[in-house]
Amino acid sequence: MSEQNSGSLKDTEKLRNLQIELDYQKHPLSSVLIKAGGTRVLCAVGVEDRVPFWMRSQNIPGGWLTAEYQMLPSSTPRRGQREATRGQLAGRTQEIQRLIGRSLRAMVDLKKIGSRTLHIDCDVIDADGGTRCASVTGAAVALEVALRRLFRQGELKQWPLTCRVAAVSVGLIEGRPTLDLCYEEDVAADVDMNVIMTSEQELVEVQATAEKKSFSRNCMERLLDLAESGIKELFEVQKQAVSKEDEKS
Repeated sequence: MSEQNSGSLKDTEKLRNLQIELDYQKHPLSSVLIKAGGTRVLCAVGVEDRVPFWMRSQNIPGGWLTAEYQMLPSSTPRRGQREATRGQLAGRTQEIQRLIGRSLRAMVDLKKIGSRTLHIDCDVIDADGGTRCASVTGAAVALEVALRRLFRQGELKQWPLTCRVAAVSVGLIEGRPTLDLCYEEDVAADVDMNVIMTSEQELVEVQATAEKKSFSRNCMERLLDLAESGIKELFEVQKQAVSKEDEKS
């Protein structure tokens, strides 16, 4: 399923317009609508007071965090079929939801959340490139808000968050390193890369692909530097979003 082609090319070293809205949904423990340019993703957190069977059977202490990702049929110009209708998840969907789960587990000490499972749902409403990165960045905010609420309610005895996590795409377009690719930039890129980092400036995951031609290690380092600068800005936006939750308490 392709992502939407909309909007004009932007400044190559700037993030697209980014907005994070808390409590977009009524029923989840927490929810976030993240807007990154023309991409919009709804991220929600739910809690189940038990852990997966494989953890129970092995007596593994602590809790678990898992993620699901889905693009709505109308999120792209050409309607896509619901994967539930097809009876199986596409390989891309499975890859992305595993990526989101790995990324968010990097920011939590699961031994401190008790015998419970945190379910993260990321639903793409509009796709214009970077949906997996927007999902990670928005879900990280929703997760932190959810943990703060559980902690205030006395459900958590220890604070489990160890850092923040955010993600951004970068690419090489006609020799120009470009940050936060929209769909038009993504399809034009010779190289594209997704970078996920912690607020401790450590890498969680790097996905780099030579779409049209191979690239040098020096090029990769330039792209990583650009991604890091963008992620630092994302952390500031995340911090501002979470501060709105703190104002309520």
